[in-house]
Amino acid sequence: MTSPQDTSTPQDKSTAVEPGAMSDAERDALASRLVDRFSLWSGAAGLIPLPIVDVAAVGGVQIQMVRKLSQLYGVPFSENRGRSIVASIIGSLLPASVASTTTMGVVSALKFLPGVGLTVAVIAMPAFSACATYVIGRVFIKHFASGGTLLDFNLPDYRDFIRTQMERFRSRSASPAAQPDGRDASDKPAAATNH
Repeated sequence: MTSPQDTSTPQDKSTAVEPGAMSDAERDALASRLVDRFSLWSGAAGLIPLPIVDVAAVGGVQIQMVRKLSQLYGVPFSENRGRSIVASIIGSLLPASVASTTTMGVVSALKFLPGVGLTVAVIAMPAFSACATYVIGRVFIKHFASGGTLLDFNLPDYRDFIRTQMERFRSRSASPAAQPDGRDASDKPAAATNH
């Protein structure tokens, strides 16, 4: 029986495992499931009907995801550094001439407009939020799994990977065929696939 002070969920307890107490494959599978879950939460946060509040909620979900991934991989977490990296990844998801916070702010502000503006915002914000969160999570999994920390993250090293993850998210959204462990078919090792 849990005490009244114990407000953690079973999912929260699954990420509280010591990083060395599980195999790399188990940790990566758990991290993938965590990213999928936070992507859904981020999409839901994008549905908040209040402009700007939705952007803050999505940002909070993304930072919490990075915090959980840091714990899972045994990497020291810094909220300021995490926010900076998340912002740079979001910026790379958009055309170079458009600032991420400006774009999310514009989409969020569309919620002020009755009719078409609200409809566009309600469709665009959750989709972009879920995609951005998925990509951010996949980048951090790759970076942490390779031994990286928040201090040695270098965005140019991940530009191609980010594009690949965006396409993967779009294809997953079109046909949800994810593996039970949270990975999709393209996450399998090359030796395990039959061609």
